[in-house]
Amino acid sequence: MDVQKEILQLRKEINYHSKLYYVYDAPVISDYDFDMLMQRLKALEAEHPELVTPDSPTQRVGGQALSQFTPVHHQVPLESLTDVFSFDELFAFGERMDSLLSDAHSYTVEPKIDGLSMSLEYENGVFVRGATRGDGMTGEDVTENLRTVRSVPLRIENAPERLIVRGEVYMSKAVFEELNREREINGEPMLANPRNAAAGSMRQLDSKITASRKLDIICFNLQYSSGKPYATHAETLDAMREMGFPVVQYKVYDNIRDCVERIEWLGENRGDLPFEMDGAVIKINSLSQRSFLGSTAKAPRWAVAFKYPPEKKESRVLDIAVQVGRTGVLTPKVIVEPVRLAGTTVSAATLHNQDNIDRLDVRIGDTVVLQKAGEIIPEVVSVNFARRPENSVPFRMPGFCPECGSPVVRDEDGAALRCTSPECPAQRLRNLAHFASREAMDIEGLGISVCESLIGSGLVNSFADLYYLEAQSVAMLDRMGEKSAQNLIASIEKSKKAGLARLLCAFGIRQVGQKAARTLAMHFPDLDAVMAASPDELTAIPDIGAITAGFITEWFSLEQSQHQIRLLREAGVDFESRETIVDNRFSGKTFVLTGTLSTYTRDEASAIIERYGGKASGSVSKKTSYVLAGENAGSKLAKAGELGIPVISEEEFAAMIR
Repeated sequence: MDVQKEILQLRKEINYHSKLYYVYDAPVISDYDFDMLMQRLKALEAEHPELVTPDSPTQRVGGQALSQFTPVHHQVPLESLTDVFSFDELFAFGERMDSLLSDAHSYTVEPKIDGLSMSLEYENGVFVRGATRGDGMTGEDVTENLRTVRSVPLRIENAPERLIVRGEVYMSKAVFEELNREREINGEPMLANPRNAAAGSMRQLDSKITASRKLDIICFNLQYSSGKPYATHAETLDAMREMGFPVVQYKVYDNIRDCVERIEWLGENRGDLPFEMDGAVIKINSLSQRSFLGSTAKAPRWAVAFKYPPEKKESRVLDIAVQVGRTGVLTPKVIVEPVRLAGTTVSAATLHNQDNIDRLDVRIGDTVVLQKAGEIIPEVVSVNFARRPENSVPFRMPGFCPECGSPVVRDEDGAALRCTSPECPAQRLRNLAHFASREAMDIEGLGISVCESLIGSGLVNSFADLYYLEAQSVAMLDRMGEKSAQNLIASIEKSKKAGLARLLCAFGIRQVGQKAARTLAMHFPDLDAVMAASPDELTAIPDIGAITAGFITEWFSLEQSQHQIRLLREAGVDFESRETIVDNRFSGKTFVLTGTLSTYTRDEASAIIERYGGKASGSVSKKTSYVLAGENAGSKLAKAGELGIPVISEEEFAAMIR
């Protein structure tokens, strides 16, 4: 078989198995076998790049970052729906249909998925464009991002010449929880709910970020087809499924009152579905009757969305427990008598913080009203004071960490209480993952899963323990092996020479990220000098304020921190600075970096600017001295033009530091 034929055969086979997996939920080969097919295709396309086409299954990893999204005018408007909130309102809708339609008519009922509405356009079976709903008439072109969604078919066999399908992009509950778990470990802000997470992921200018978010799509309407006509909505859904689209599950009913059965079933079982849903959609099934009924200025007359009220249940508080999160934040939660709520059994609910406890006045023994925020996270809504037991007492958060006994401090900008210890068992995973991260010690191969294995096996209890690992012990971990273990040990050994700036960042001291760590490393020759610095000496350094100085001195004063530093010193970790100021040629100058730089990374360019006494900023203002622009520079370049700020190329920047 020649290369081109093999590539075409592999694509056909991969698309077939993708359809079985995403559409029919009936795979016939293992994930490993599927991955092997994909790897073979990637290898052939790498050897023959002239044979790569946009509809190849390999083209889902994300391409070059965009500077902006372009507007798209929808050929068929993406209309919104009229909401109903009770069965009386639903029956009134049915009565209107009865009065307007002289012929018999049926209804479809399907879940209303809470995601981001999209149109998918195909020409001769090839996916050519995807756009957000926008205002219904005009959306934004997010084609490159939609290519990364694995459940979006890139090619359709036996498709009409032109096809437009409407679907809902969503983030599954499982993926959302995993993403938030990783963000918590990395100290990043938590995402509010799957719907917002999906919307934010789909509107990333860099499609590689979208690809990492593991989004899915479910299609629910055939907007336009140049092929054979269909009589009913149910027929179009079946045809779309046959083409390879993941399609919403539906049921057909001859009477509006019979729809209640399915609506109630969806409401009772929504907790078991993989996606968030905020209602059920009821539509006239006949397409000709839909055409007759038409639309108002805002919504079609032939459909409504039944919206479920948030389910609330009462339960008794058995205890109030305090958990320590991976970032050291103490979070109170009520332990309640188990109760069935929105499809799952709830035995605990978050109280967020002391301020919220005080606002609700929750006490042990109280009867509280529970609901699920965003249909996922149980929370306390209110207290039934009529059922409060006598002799109950207000609850106060502890002054010491319940995990390690270290003092806790309240965030100066919020209500959170936080453990101060770098050796706190609850923070091990987060501290270890941060220590090894790219912006810190940059230990290649030490991702979250490996960190979990090291901690779970007892080989590592703190970041200093990394430098005492042996390859033989690491090789015994799951999914490691001898070669992987040797590579990891070599990467850990290499990190000993990372220097003071990276080490300070790796410690995870509050408000000491990459920038502050580099600033400290430029003003102190080694770690011992930083440790010996007084708060006044620290605040004398530009960009180090009194609060940050307090965090620094407090962290170094802890016995746990001193213990970690002793271990690092004995292991041979270099404490010296590599960030000394070369000269002050950029003193008083502020640079803003934009676009993709080919000679340096942004961090490297920022470090160079600071070594010459300058400052790197993230936004353009009248105080900006220069804008260093790479390829695909976006809004910052335009802002520089408006303000008359000098724009320099990488070549000009290189000449300035030569």
